[in-house]
Amino acid sequence: QVQLVESGGGLVQAGGSLRLSCAASGRAFSNYAVGWVRQAPGKEREFVAAISRSGGNTYSADLVKGRFTITRDNAKNTVYLQMNSLKPEDTAVYYCAARQALGPSTRVWVTAGDYGYWGQGTQVTVSS
Repeated sequence: QVQLVESGGGLVQAGGSLRLSCAASGRAFSNYAVGWVRQAPGKEREFVAAISRSGGNTYSADLVKGRFTITRDNAKNTVYLQMNSLKPEDTAVYYCAARQALGPSTRVWVTAGDYGYWGQGTQVTVSS
């Protein structure tokens, strides 16, 4: 099993940047693929980005492509989401999610339902 704790959220002006962190506890973090999912009030969850267990493959949703970058440091058991050029519509609670991935090290999963472990979320608010 793995426990996930997000941090790095906050209030930022449009055009600004934030870096979210997802710290994992438990063994063999390198066996877990990770994703970021966000949910704004009154809206459905949106899948934002994913990274393979090795870090060698990533996915970004069209809404954030070119602005958000997902990376990981398996030595630190941490996944990051670098968010640049933030827009008010990026305002949401951002969740880190993980799933065990014992197959190819480059596989990514790109829907929220693929993940079984979730953090508590971190609020990101972008003001106009």
